[in-house]
Amino acid sequence: MSTLPSLPKRLLQVSCAMAWCLVAAGPVFGFAALKPILIQQGIYKDKCDVTTITGDDVKGGVLCTNQDLALNGLFTVACMVTNICALPVGSVLDKFGPRVTGIIGAFIIFLGSLILRWNTTAVDTYMFGYTMLALGGPFVFISCFQLANSFPKNSGLILALLTGAFDSSLALFLGYRVIYFGWKPIGLAQFFTYYTVVPVFIFLCQVFIMPAESYKTVGTLAKIAETAIDETGKPLDRDLLLPEDRNDEERAALIRANSFNSTGASANTPLTLAISSGIQTPAETTQLLQQYAQRRDSVILRASFTSKSSLKSVYEEVAEDRLINKSGGVFGIMHGYTLYEQLKSPWFTLMTLFTTIQMLRINYFVATIKSQEEYLYGSIEIATTINHFFDLALPLGGICSIPFIGLVLDNLTTLTVLTILTVISVAIGILGLFPWIQGTYLGIILLVLYRPFYYTAVSDFCAKVFGFETFGTIYGTIICFSGVCNILQQLLDGLTHETFNMNPTPVNFVLTLLTVVFGGSLLYYVRAQEQTLKRRNLEFEAQDAQAIAVPN
Repeated sequence: MSTLPSLPKRLLQVSCAMAWCLVAAGPVFGFAALKPILIQQGIYKDKCDVTTITGDDVKGGVLCTNQDLALNGLFTVACMVTNICALPVGSVLDKFGPRVTGIIGAFIIFLGSLILRWNTTAVDTYMFGYTMLALGGPFVFISCFQLANSFPKNSGLILALLTGAFDSSLALFLGYRVIYFGWKPIGLAQFFTYYTVVPVFIFLCQVFIMPAESYKTVGTLAKIAETAIDETGKPLDRDLLLPEDRNDEERAALIRANSFNSTGASANTPLTLAISSGIQTPAETTQLLQQYAQRRDSVILRASFTSKSSLKSVYEEVAEDRLINKSGGVFGIMHGYTLYEQLKSPWFTLMTLFTTIQMLRINYFVATIKSQEEYLYGSIEIATTINHFFDLALPLGGICSIPFIGLVLDNLTTLTVLTILTVISVAIGILGLFPWIQGTYLGIILLVLYRPFYYTAVSDFCAKVFGFETFGTIYGTIICFSGVCNILQQLLDGLTHETFNMNPTPVNFVLTLLTVVFGGSLLYYVRAQEQTLKRRNLEFEAQDAQAIAVPN
């Protein structure tokens, strides 16, 4: 999109996107709050032996194994579908634009709501409908990313607001649970009938308010977020322009102001042509050409050592030099390589393994938190209290962590960030192994703060290490692969129920141990690469050093 719409329209676009992200971007991840309602409504009760389960059992939350596994299966499949479709959604966005992508998402969510409204034994409507909600979420969320550049100087703030809205969407089912148990027991069919208003709202916004074309691609947004440099190679903050580039922009603005008459037609008058070229005589023509030939400090394009093929403006060079220093030398290490070379590199493999185990741990805990705590403490009351605290803390943690995430990623090296991720993850795992009430609450607080930090850190890692041209594909592939592996959550749940008699400790211990292995391997490799880069830079500096004559 070459020109920006008016300020009121851009504000309206961002406001509408935040509104639907709050209720449609990722509500399926609030499954822990929805599960008690599903139990109360008797969902999948038919999978239990009716001779061994009573209405009082269901009301109290005591389930048979088959019902509990079936309910947790809803969340497992939803998580898998959400993460797998992240990659194709990016392709749809690039090919058809944000409007079509958003409309597709609205249609899928509308279909999912209708399916959940119906109650038939012919098909598993709950699995099908919940999966549709999970599938539609990425379409309506990712299509909003391009709005970040509707306010170029505040693109980071817009992305933070949209991300915060996504994290807050977890609270949709929390609100439903509060209404259901605290005010009026609204059935699932009635709730999802009301919910059809959301996809209709998204559709109307896409047709009448949202832009048909992207302001920027996902890769460009990643570049802007990391370097604060736009696609022209100049800083978003025009106050940072060099004097000669600032004069060029002022001249271009004057050209645009004088190049159209009152009817909008081009006005190529002698005055306009003189302004556009900056000359009035042949002598001045030669002088101006010499000035442009000599002024190469800010506009010359040269190869960057961080990339094997791309050309950079001097602003991009300065920004990348700063990021190289801040990242500990990691920034740009895989820039310019082919996608195949990047995908087969240890950088990709190790980060994919680490991301997969973290996603599996988080989603397994979300789906089974109540049963885990009930086993550890031997009390359904304590487990319910912990479950309610987690339901409230999960969306709040995402919002509260946003400003701190930016500070950490902007001021610490990549190795330090990965170390923090690994240490916190291991700490969460250890705290979840023991029936220590203070440790349980501390672990939950760490988890809800860790979750958005971990997702953002992975995208930050991909942008810095692999570059902006392949950012969407690399990041999408990592999340997609992790989503496929999320099917293992069902296996872990089955082991907990059937092999370990509801004891979550063996599974949690193995997951924590794998975090130590994969996280430690990633840290070891990144540290080794940093040391190799430092040695190489010292060698280059020694080779380039000029001999200095020592005076007698």
